[in-house]
Amino acid sequence: MTPLLSSLRLSLRSALPLYRAGTGTGTGTGTGTGVGTATVAATFAAVLAMLTLTACSSKPPTPDWQMNAQSSTQKATEAYLSGNTRVEQLEWDNARAEVSRTGRADLLARLELIRCATQMASLVAQPCDRFEALRLDAAASEQAYADYLANQLQPQQIPLLPEAQRKVAASRDAAAVRAIEDPLSRLVAAGVLFEAGRASPQVIESAIETASSQGWRRPLIGWLSLQISRADAAGDSEAADVLRRRMALVEKSGARQR
Repeated sequence: MTPLLSSLRLSLRSALPLYRAGTGTGTGTGTGTGVGTATVAATFAAVLAMLTLTACSSKPPTPDWQMNAQSSTQKATEAYLSGNTRVEQLEWDNARAEVSRTGRADLLARLELIRCATQMASLVAQPCDRFEALRLDAAASEQAYADYLANQLQPQQIPLLPEAQRKVAASRDAAAVRAIEDPLSRLVAAGVLFEAGRASPQVIESAIETASSQGWRRPLIGWLSLQISRADAAGDSEAADVLRRRMALVEKSGARQR
């Protein structure tokens, strides 16, 4: 069991809030998850504990809603990262429906933070409106994590963040980002630094390499687009052309999924 989640803290192996699964799940169909699936699947080992309802052999059978919510959340995240919008939207709706069966606004708030953090990893920085509608029922650690994503974190909230994100929030440097082991957590931290205007070239390079190594199309396209803009601004047309060819290849590979 992940110690972080036993105390209901947000984590995606120290960055995203997830449930903890007592058993493995499939990678989902129609999501194109041959790329990066192993990492996302490993991350979702935290899923059911996030709901504080782990499936242990010595306890009663896990309710269907927990397993269904965990499965749909994993599929939605995988679909988002691979650029499959149709499956992503379907699975988020399924996950919300399952969690809503409990009448627990705090659990639904955690689910919404998963979605918002995954978007941040892809440089899609939008207000986390669904979480904000549930903020009053969320724990202080979750409110702090939402503020961290929105670059509204106060110094006194830093201790409430997962350990890896605490270091990024405190230092705001590339070394803290590169030190994060989990790829998706690393991308979230890089996205937060970019939105704060603190993403150095090293942070951007690290994000591109991370997304590329996992085969995550959506974040890779987002970070490549940023790099292209910077190359254009610097007048480095040769570097920009190389990046555009690379991005075109990624876009073409995901066209069938949309």
